[in-house]
Amino acid sequence: MKRDYYEILGVGKNATESELKSAYRKLAMKWHPDRNPGDKQAEDRFKEAAEAYGVLSDNERRAAYDRYGHGGVSANAAAGGSGFRSGFEGFPFGDIFEDFFGNTARGQSRPQRGEDVQTKVRMTLEDAFAGKQVKVAYQRPEVCTTCQGDGARPGTHPAVCPTCKGLGEIRIQQGFFAMSTTCVRCGGEGQVITHPCGTCHGEGMVHSHKEITVAVPAGVETGNVLRMTGAGGTIPGGRSGDLHVVIEVERHSVFTRKGKDLVCRLPLSFAQAALGETLALATPEGEVKVNFPEGTQAGDVIRLKGRGMPEIGRAGRGDILVEAQIQTPTKLTKEQRKLFEQLAELEGTSLRPKSGRKAKGVRAKMSDWVKRVGQAVREWATGVVGVVSTPKAAKKLL
Repeated sequence: MKRDYYEILGVGKNATESELKSAYRKLAMKWHPDRNPGDKQAEDRFKEAAEAYGVLSDNERRAAYDRYGHGGVSANAAAGGSGFRSGFEGFPFGDIFEDFFGNTARGQSRPQRGEDVQTKVRMTLEDAFAGKQVKVAYQRPEVCTTCQGDGARPGTHPAVCPTCKGLGEIRIQQGFFAMSTTCVRCGGEGQVITHPCGTCHGEGMVHSHKEITVAVPAGVETGNVLRMTGAGGTIPGGRSGDLHVVIEVERHSVFTRKGKDLVCRLPLSFAQAALGETLALATPEGEVKVNFPEGTQAGDVIRLKGRGMPEIGRAGRGDILVEAQIQTPTKLTKEQRKLFEQLAELEGTSLRPKSGRKAKGVRAKMSDWVKRVGQAVREWATGVVGVVSTPKAAKKLL
């Protein structure tokens, strides 16, 4: 059964890019076949670490692995190639690939920059509408100020790498082919640290808490990313990475945003809808009047042009769309009921009588029937009409 990639590298699931790189670098130096000739277990450990870093260093593949485990990453990531070569076949290693087995030999310069850092800022719709200066706190990797990034304890210096003799690369002969690879032990630096710095433990880097004020422009929406150039991680002798500020706009109690338009609903009574009404609406820039004409129907939309959200980098604004929501009363006073009944009569609408009224009509009809039967019996007794010999005959009188 395959081991967990995070367990292999000895890092947590929230490990940063620099932590993954540092963990893999240590394992690669420990288990590299050049340092363990003929050791099959070391070769397997090296390939296992390479596979783990190959997946976790790629954001998309790491997300798939976090969600689905080993089944979520491609078969290529699990294969590692047939036979052992460098252990990197099929892996998107980026800087690690170049640092260890580089397509760049020592002495060839390539642009270097610090790690990009990401943080999130939550804000209200009103702040997104107007724009705002926001103070952002975040963590970033920085060059250790104790050792100035060389990883050595103050008063000591890195020693010449005994593996590559200070060259930073090793030449490997394989049959007719020869190749130069970056020295695994020193990472191409030509030096190794024998007395590590107590602050950064030989890494040359530390994580530092930073604060920066970000000018959030008017019109931002959830998912927008503001890039602060040079505010990311630092590295010795290279330029700093960037800070990426991800915007998240909180859900509003009244408005729903659709692009640069704002959509809401306003409740109207039957009378307001029929006669027309002007209602006040609180918007991100203040109160406005919404005019509903006579005969407004449920679902009718009033458009307030130019009252919506600004659009970043463009002139003009969106609209506010107000949908009429007709409210049906659930309880009526006697006076209201009377008025509605009068309205129904004017409209010629037939109203079904309530169950209470129907029951009352039945009782009245029964009472009338009893009275008529009694009258028939009295007439029979006095001989005014013909003899009623049976109750059935009496019933026919009704």
